[in-house]
Amino acid sequence: MAAHKVGGEVDAFCTRCKMTLAHTILAMVGSKVARVRCNTCGGDHAYRSEPGARTRAPSSPRVPRAERVVRGFEEQLAGKDVAKARPYSPKDTYAVDELISHPTFGLGLVTVARGEKVDVVFKAEQKTLVHGRVEGAARPAYHPAAVRAETAEAGGGDPLEAAEQDMEVGLGAPAGPREARSPASPPGGPAQGGDPAPS
Repeated sequence: MAAHKVGGEVDAFCTRCKMTLAHTILAMVGSKVARVRCNTCGGDHAYRSEPGARTRAPSSPRVPRAERVVRGFEEQLAGKDVAKARPYSPKDTYAVDELISHPTFGLGLVTVARGEKVDVVFKAEQKTLVHGRVEGAARPAYHPAAVRAETAEAGGGDPLEAAEQDMEVGLGAPAGPREARSPASPPGGPAQGGDPAPS
């Protein structure tokens, strides 16, 4: 096979003509033809050898990966006393390999315990459940980043305090003359400086 060069000709598959035709080489990457122009239709496209022709060397045979072992639910429960399964409660704390009895999902096996959450395998699927929740414990409040940034830019002190005040007041509440007017007052009544309503 002769060495190709830019401006030379090569047979390539034309994507517009849908045939293998003579093409002019427009660009090369190293010793490989990269871009060509069809001498018949004038279309530019990436070089494609004839359909069915293999341009790269065959790869070495694949090394098989270690097989992933999937254990069934019954296999995971083998050797465990099902009668000792504790009823599930978010207040209780659970350990890995402990059996629980959930009111909705049934019998389950704790596989992972992290913080306030546990992963439990049930017969149908795996679920993430909460555990170790103390009643009355303070839970983190949601404070959007935008509220914190606005408060910090305005120099308004503690951004969390400002966000709590916003939640107490209620963001998006109507402000202005409508608040001062009672529902019984007609438009243009005493709240807006009109004539007082007759008593």
